[in-house]
This record gives sequence, C-alpha cells and structure tokens, in this order.
Amino acid sequence: MKILISNDDGILANGIRALIESLSPCHDVYVVAPDRERSAAGHSLTLHSPLRVEEVDSKYGAKKCWITTGTPGDCVKLAINAILKEDEKPDLVISGINHGPNLGADILYSGTVSCAMEGAIMGYPSIATSLASLKNEYEDFQFAAKFIAELLNKLDIKKIPSKTILNINIPGLEKEDISGIAITELGSRMFTDDFEKRTDPRGKVYYWLAGKLINEPEDAFTDIAAIRNNKISITPVTYEMTRRNIIQDLEADLCKENMCEWF
Repeated sequence: MKILISNDDGILANGIRALIESLSPCHDVYVVAPDRERSAAGHSLTLHSPLRVEEVDSKYGAKKCWITTGTPGDCVKLAINAILKEDEKPDLVISGINHGPNLGADILYSGTVSCAMEGAIMGYPSIATSLASLKNEYEDFQFAAKFIAELLNKLDIKKIPSKTILNINIPGLEKEDISGIAITELGSRMFTDDFEKRTDPRGKVYYWLAGKLINEPEDAFTDIAAIRNNKISITPVTYEMTRRNIIQDLEADLCKENMCEWF
C-alpha cells in the first residue's frame, strides 16, 4: 500500500520518525511534512506567500521525503496535487504521530487532525494519530507506531466513509498497562480556557493560557474518558458540519408560506 505521511510537529519530530520506521518495511511510504513545528495551526492554508518545497534525503525507510514552509494542510494538498507522481498517489493518508493528545472539541485547533482532514476532503482514506502524553522521547512513540502498523493489517480502509477520518489517541503507557481499544465519540472539552495574568520584568502585562482539566464521567462514551481509562480511543470524525435536523425549523420560522424574501 502507498501511504502519505505528514504531521504538524515537523520532519524531525520523534513521532513521525517512529511512524515511518514502523510502516516502511511493509508499505511504500512518502513523506511531505513542515520544515518546523506547526502545532495548533488548525486547518489553515497558505494564501499570501509562496510555498517553498525541498526534497531531502529519504529518512527512516521512506521512499521519498520533502519538507515545506507550509502548514499541515498545505503539506497534504501540495503532496497530492503538485509533488507526488501519478503512480505515487496514496491509498491512505496518515498524520502524526502527534506529541500530545487531540481529544474532544480541541481537535478544531489541531494541525494533526486538520492534516488528515485535508486528505479526506480530497477523497482519500485518512487517519490522524496522537500520543496522549507529554513524553517526547523516540522510545515513547514506538508502541503507538507499532499499533498503527497492526491496525492497518486489520482495517479495511475502503470502509472508511467519505468525508471521514479516524482520529486515534494512544495512551503514553507501556503495552501491558493499556486496557484495550474503545470506539468512541468526541468529548466536549478536555481543558478549561483559563488565562493567567502575569507581568514581565519591564512591567508589561501578558497572558498565559493555563487551562485546567475538566472532569468527565469515567463511563462516558467519549475519547476523553477512554484515554483516562487507559484505552486507545478511535473516533470517526467528519467535516460535514451541516446541522440537518434544524433546517425545517429554520425554514418554518424564516420562510413562512414559502416567502423567504421578507427583508
């Protein structure tokens, strides 16, 4: 299988290294990644400055590697539309392995998730994967990388619906301490939006985002609860955001008797 790998932590991150090394023995891996960390970039794209692309020496067993000055979303869009040859186009897009969790509503800010979502927008089966831990040594990502490799042996990627990604969060634990796999829905928020007000040595005020963990019932059917119960969370996520169940109510309120031109 041909796999396109990208991330938001940059080409030199330990997470992407572990993932490439785990997948390259059995798959043709192509890498297009940011030249530096672009965490929390969300689904931003570069519109008003040129995107630089440089092919670099293949790393960790990948067939080919490129770095770009762009965002995670740029990486996937560039790879498929401009960089990869026709016979190199992927069967699957994987983003990660991210350093840190991507859970609940916080995925809206995630460059890792947006990177995979760009693949889904373009019609490719896509996976976002994150290590739900603050640990960042190469060894810390090895189990997560092996899990993704094993997952691909069991998963029929053709059954991933269009407009959908799998968002996978893996606890930063030893294999024997992980309690299994949970197929989940997104939680609400993992952290509060608290800001600490501080003063720098020159007397200028600044703010530091310092959210606190939000409690959630342990038996909740969510990705946040799964991680807190030491389980690997797999959440199908779609970018199709239309809230269809209120369309008729809005039409009834705003377009009575088929008259929508009331202004």
